[in-house]
Amino acid sequence: MLGFYVDEVLKKGRFDRTFLLAVLGFLLLIISQATFSFISGWLAAKTAEGTTRRLRDYLFDHIQRLTYAYHAESKTGDLLERATSDIDTIRRFFADQAIGVGRIVLIFVINLVAIFRLNTKLAWVSIIIIPIVLVISILFFKKLSKAYEAYQEQEAVISTNLQENLSGVRVVKAFARQGYEIYKFDQSNWEKFLRGKKLNMMHSLFWPISDIICAAQLIFGQYTAAIMAIEGQISLGEYLTYAGLIGWIIWPIRNLGRLIIDTSRGLVSFKRVSEVLKEEQEPLLDGSVSLDHQVHGNIKFENVSFQYEENTPVLEDVSFECKAGDVVALLGSTGSGKTSLVNLLPRFYDVIDGQVAVNAADVRHVALRSLRGEIGMVPQETVLFTGTIRDNIRFGRPDAGDEEVMAAARAAQAHDFISGFPDGYDTQLGQRGVNLSGGQRQRLAIARALLLNPRLLILDDSTSAVDVETEVALQEALEHSGQDRATLLVAQRISSVLGADKIVVLDRGRIVAEGTHPELMASSPTYREIYDSQLGNGADTGDDA
Repeated sequence: MLGFYVDEVLKKGRFDRTFLLAVLGFLLLIISQATFSFISGWLAAKTAEGTTRRLRDYLFDHIQRLTYAYHAESKTGDLLERATSDIDTIRRFFADQAIGVGRIVLIFVINLVAIFRLNTKLAWVSIIIIPIVLVISILFFKKLSKAYEAYQEQEAVISTNLQENLSGVRVVKAFARQGYEIYKFDQSNWEKFLRGKKLNMMHSLFWPISDIICAAQLIFGQYTAAIMAIEGQISLGEYLTYAGLIGWIIWPIRNLGRLIIDTSRGLVSFKRVSEVLKEEQEPLLDGSVSLDHQVHGNIKFENVSFQYEENTPVLEDVSFECKAGDVVALLGSTGSGKTSLVNLLPRFYDVIDGQVAVNAADVRHVALRSLRGEIGMVPQETVLFTGTIRDNIRFGRPDAGDEEVMAAARAAQAHDFISGFPDGYDTQLGQRGVNLSGGQRQRLAIARALLLNPRLLILDDSTSAVDVETEVALQEALEHSGQDRATLLVAQRISSVLGADKIVVLDRGRIVAEGTHPELMASSPTYREIYDSQLGNGADTGDDA
């Protein structure tokens, strides 16, 4: 259009219909460009937002289905970074870089064809620098990919530091460790600064190099075309046409190099997200046996051995049985293997040797969804969610009615303190239940487990923050509410296990004693030592105790 305007209108002075056609042509091109730019941006945004929404949903769904072992080993801050920052980088890739690469390639091809049609010599002159720019872009791409990956890893470290500090802010204040936490965060932030500076320096280095090469190419092309126009090999309109076209060849290639480099960020983030997505999910429906709510609470550990790391046994040859209606207490010092043992029942981990059976069925052959649907578990660390007390209690049964919720709270000795709040069961909990005491949080967690009416109940040191009087009332309520239920009670406080039907004493991953309280007092020096250390030497061992 520019060449036509110069040669047919300006040179010939045709300010008539030809002039109007040229003006109309320019207007149509401008309107077309604006229209397609809008459509392009709209479709890119729709694609980017839609794709990342589905990817984030899929990633969250996948994380929920990963194994207990994976979550035990992974850092929360790193997962947060991958689910937020990395996903957002992928969104920018779809919104800008992906469509930008397609647009640049299309513009380059169209204008290259146009220059070849205009003049073959000028076309070859115009593409001399393309291989050079592409080689430089690829070299920078490789270096930037490594630098950006290191930057993202350090950002994950900072996220982990923040998450840990905010979760444990009361501990930090209690021990007056603000200075240390500030120093630790500053060190992590300084490392991020150094990695970010290196990343930006590499970006800054690419632009001058590519600009100099592209500018040199532009000057050389313009010079060659000017000489050809002076010598009459091309017309003035053809010269101006070439002057416009060469810019649409050189600068897109320069921007293609930028996009290739920026794409490195998207690919690094995609790689980090893919690493999580490649982790194996828990096969919730893989078992050949379904319990179908026919569990009567018979649990049997038979010659069970387990280890987290090779050649470092945590449990060795552990065997005992817990029948329906029984409460079996696991007692032992810290690190004796109590929690590891109960974690084998819901298959958070699988045994190395031996078997754990429910109703004579090896739990490894039972579908996980079916197995865990029959287990109520109160873990060592009480976890509550932001929301009302009612919502937290019926977390496992969202359809439970108010009467059922209150019945579970009464059994867990939680109803009285809940009723004492102005909003009762509608009281809003802070993050992780920060506005409750430790004992109140534990009782809510027990109520949450009891609402499921499970046939198998695991209480992992879940009354450690409860006073003895409340604990006794809680144990009595559990006895009355679970006559067909098998209960595994993990405890370090010996007062928690006195009323158990059977007490299993663990030491360094092995059973060293087993029996009722009177039997163990008479036969087990280990148990007697624990009893004396906690309740006093020579204390009464009868019903009063």
